Formats: sequence, C-alpha cells, structure tokens
Amino acid sequence: MLWVIKQVLLILAGCFFLAFGVSILIQSYSLKDPFSFVLTFFGSNLMILISAAILLGLIWRLVSVYRELRRRQTEAPVAPDEDGGE
Repeated sequence: MLWVIKQVLLILAGCFFLAFGVSILIQSYSLKDPFSFVLTFFGSNLMILISAAILLGLIWRLVSVYRELRRRQTEAPVAPDEDGGE
C-alpha cells in the first residue's frame, strides 16, 4: 500500500511539472527578445517531454503491477473443503 501511495505522489509531481512546462511554453510567446524566446521555448519543451515520459512510465508500472495482482488472484488455487474436497 505504501508503494502505491509513493507512485501516486510521483504521478502528481509529474503532472505538476507537465503543467508547469506548458505554462512556461505559453508564457514564452509573450517574450520580445528572440534569444530569450528560443531558450525558454526549448527549455519548456524539454520539461514537457521529460515529464510526459516519466508520467507514462509511472502509470505503465502502476497498471502492470495492478494487472499482475489481479492475475495472481484469479489463478489462486482453491482450498479443498473440510469433507475431503468432493
């Protein structure tokens, strides 16, 4: 359970940085200096790319662990009855 909470917190942090990168990207279009625009534009795109890749990886891992747990629960052997399993 602690692992799931940690993964959710990391996903929320990734969402924050993704939204922050989009915000910087939007703000970069209001800059007047071309050099500042290019640096801010590519920096925000790099932040968006890295955040999106980390988010996809975290979500992929969370879903795959959930599916594995579900698969193990459905494949669990059934305990025999007290009267001999008949």
